[in-house]
Amino acid sequence: MSVKATVFFKISASLVIAGIGALMIVSDASAQATSSNMKGLQLSNDKPIQIESDKLEIKDPESKAIFTGNVKVVQGTTTLQAGSMTVFYKTGGGTISSGSADIDRIEVSNRVLLDSGTQQATADTGSFNLTKQTLVLKGEKVVLSEGKNVFVGCQLNVQMDTGEAQLEACGGRVQIQLDPQSRKKN
Repeated sequence: MSVKATVFFKISASLVIAGIGALMIVSDASAQATSSNMKGLQLSNDKPIQIESDKLEIKDPESKAIFTGNVKVVQGTTTLQAGSMTVFYKTGGGTISSGSADIDRIEVSNRVLLDSGTQQATADTGSFNLTKQTLVLKGEKVVLSEGKNVFVGCQLNVQMDTGEAQLEACGGRVQIQLDPQSRKKN
C-alpha cells in the first residue's frame, strides 16, 4: 500500500519578469496545529535585474532564451542560481534582447537555489508559469527554510495568485522542523 504524504500551507508568491525573472515566496505555514510565519524570497519589479551565465543563446524564432553554466539572477537582496535557465516568451510579445519580452514561463535546472537572505529554497528543477500563475520546485529533496524552520519534501506546488501551496513527499514523508523561538510574541 502506498501512502502519499502531503502538507498544505499558505504561501503568497508572484513572479514578475522585467527583462528575465523575478520571484517572491512569502509563506504562512501550518502543520498539525503548529505554525510558522516565513518571510519571502523576493525580487521586486522596481529594481534592476542582473543575470550572469557562462553562455546565452537567444532563439527568437523559437521564442526562447537559454542561459547555461553557473546561471545567477540577482535583484535586490534575492538571488536565483541554477545550472541552466530557459526563458520562454510569447510570440509577438517583444524580444529578450530588447528587454521587452512577454514571458510565458521559465524553467531552471541543475541544482536550483533561491535565496533572499532570510529564506532559502533548494531543488533539482523549477518551473515558473506566468500564464497559469504557478511555481513548481521538484527534486529528490526540496527544502524551504527560514532560520531554523525547515520544510522538506520532493515537490513544492504554489498557486501564485492565491498563495495556496502544497508540499509533497512522493512516497516518503514530509518533514517539518519548526523553531518555537520563531513564533510571534503577542
